[in-house]
Amino acid sequence: MTRKPTAYWDYIKVEELLALQRGLESSDAGLSNDEVLFITVHQIDELWFKLVLRELVTVRNLFATPPVPEQALASAARGIRRMTQLISHVAGHFEIMETMTTRDYLAFRDKLNPASGFQSGQLREIEVLLGLSDVDRIPLGHEHSYMSALKNQDGTPSSAYQRVAARLEDKPTLLEAVSDWLYRTPINGSTPGDAGDDAKVAAFIEAYAAAHAKCANEALAIAKSSTLTPSDVERLEKRYAGEIAGARAFLLAEDLDVDAATRARVSRQRAALVFIESYRELPLLAWPRVIIDELLAFEQAFVIFRQRHARMVERVIGRRTGTGGSSGVDYLDQTALRYRIFRDVWAVRTLLVRQTELPSLANIEAYGFATAT
Repeated sequence: MTRKPTAYWDYIKVEELLALQRGLESSDAGLSNDEVLFITVHQIDELWFKLVLRELVTVRNLFATPPVPEQALASAARGIRRMTQLISHVAGHFEIMETMTTRDYLAFRDKLNPASGFQSGQLREIEVLLGLSDVDRIPLGHEHSYMSALKNQDGTPSSAYQRVAARLEDKPTLLEAVSDWLYRTPINGSTPGDAGDDAKVAAFIEAYAAAHAKCANEALAIAKSSTLTPSDVERLEKRYAGEIAGARAFLLAEDLDVDAATRARVSRQRAALVFIESYRELPLLAWPRVIIDELLAFEQAFVIFRQRHARMVERVIGRRTGTGGSSGVDYLDQTALRYRIFRDVWAVRTLLVRQTELPSLANIEAYGFATAT
């Protein structure tokens, strides 16, 4: 059967697409340019979110299937990098939104009540699939939970509610899958289940904590050499002592209120993060280190997106109450501060030391390229 020649407008569905910027009206003919801009930007945002979700599911599925093939890490890194670019593009849209004046926006803002960008089901899906916990969520306003805000006005489940409810059942999250992957990382050639693995991991942690303490004490000595008063010395000594104690507590997961088994598991994951970052030049650690860096870049882009959103809203409508009943800018600022997924990946930056101070690596041959037989 001969295929009909494809036209651009048919493949992209141009006419259908251009008919969607009408808001609550039958067409966009009677809408202001500002309202059409507002609708269009948010529609494009949702399309970018759709692409982020597709990449996120693919990356999550890769890490959720142990063992993760080494050759697949390049594809995972590329997917995370694409997610970063997509979220950065969404953040860039706020500059376009800022071409509206306050008066321009107020002319149609009442049409939105009580709608809110908080009701973006896809954005909530991204947060859920990444691993944002319900405990960390900030209440929007009057609703009892973020899921309540996704229901229709009559209390029935909306399409957004159904999307997010289904995603809540879609396990594991990316955070869980990556954490399990990190847990399986060979540390000094030892993996979980190997004889003496706990002792080898503990020895690495002790050696690394000692290296970190040495570097911190050297930094303290330099800082004290330029102090002027005894109170300055006391302040610096207390600060660096806290840094040294905090590093050890972090590596041993003593900062968490969890049972012993969970603490041991998290400690190994954190040790793996430090290990990968510290010995990243080794062939079998090169791609894992890229993955960690890409995850950090993605979350940074997400934080910037939230911060940029807050500044756009403040610029256009100030600090008035949001259309969905939220505190507006204050709510957005809080999400930028609190909504972090890969907290340990950020935290290890505080612990890293110079390459020359790293503990000697045992079983270095375990991290080389496999040789042909």
